Amino acid sequence: MQEKPKEEEFMLQGIEAVLFDLDGSLVDSMWLWREIDIEYLGRFGIPLPEGLQADIEGMSFTETAQYFKDRFQIPDPVEQMKKDWNQMAWDKYSSQVPLKAGARELIEYCRGKGIRLGIASSNSRELIENVTGAHGILSYFETIVTGCDVNRGKPSPDIYLEAAGRCKVRPERCLVFEDIVAGIMAGKAAGMKVCAVEDFYSRHQDIEKRNLADYYIKNYYEVFQKESPN
Repeated sequence: MQEKPKEEEFMLQGIEAVLFDLDGSLVDSMWLWREIDIEYLGRFGIPLPEGLQADIEGMSFTETAQYFKDRFQIPDPVEQMKKDWNQMAWDKYSSQVPLKAGARELIEYCRGKGIRLGIASSNSRELIENVTGAHGILSYFETIVTGCDVNRGKPSPDIYLEAAGRCKVRPERCLVFEDIVAGIMAGKAAGMKVCAVEDFYSRHQDIEKRNLADYYIKNYYEVFQKESPN
């Protein structure tokens, strides 16, 4: 009887580049942005509206700032708003935002196998470099593409196509890790394999995530068919 292939051999078979979304996928940070939204809007006497996170899902950092400015009539310029958000998040990203379970092990595995690594995120470049640098993995990534680097945010495929191009890998040879529906749709629209990542803040999307993605994991240890040490 032929031995069943290991999960990593199956999921990573034929893959030349692994592309990570950041928030909720590579790092556990979605809780932080709810806190920042509450604090920031509170400065203007505005309560956090129900469903705000769903409304801005997939938008780039700049698009989100423009959305806040238009919807909530924020008097500050968009660039000032982005600067304020970066300052509010900086310390938390460097000291309070952990990697998702097993993410480091997967990154090191891919490096050892010669699989290229990239990040494609709607977050700001400053915070992406901050959190990956704090965890000592910034140098592992060949490219970081933000939503501000492309014309259209997720669910359009632009950000993933740009990341693949910078890695010099054809889209069909890329594997994407994403935690939200818009991101999964972006990866699939780019012609890539997509693995959905479980995250507390997108749990209401789990059924749709499973239906859209090629794979679904609760943590990155599952890629290796290993038990989480925690």
